[in-house]
Amino acid sequence: MTGKAKPKKHTAKEIAAKIDAATTNRGGGKAGFADRSGVEKGGHAKYECPHCKITAPDLKSMQIHHDAKHPKVPFEESKLVNLHAVHVVETSKPRPGVRGSLKK
Repeated sequence: MTGKAKPKKHTAKEIAAKIDAATTNRGGGKAGFADRSGVEKGGHAKYECPHCKITAPDLKSMQIHHDAKHPKVPFEESKLVNLHAVHVVETSKPRPGVRGSLKK
């Protein structure tokens, strides 16, 4: 004999999660690649090493990088390049995490 196999129905929570995932820009794809690469607004990394041009998200990470890769050169915070201060942010472009589509 077979059991009472009832078809599963989608819950309101599951449907809302699917709609949220479909309509919210999470920073992936081409738009996310441009954000991560730093072409438009400096990307996720804030600081750039003046010696080797590697990027780091915060001052502590940059200091760790500097101590490991450039031990003979003294660490000077004033020489670091702040990528977020260099790039001008356009307010007309949609930001990651903003709901909705570009259609008007």
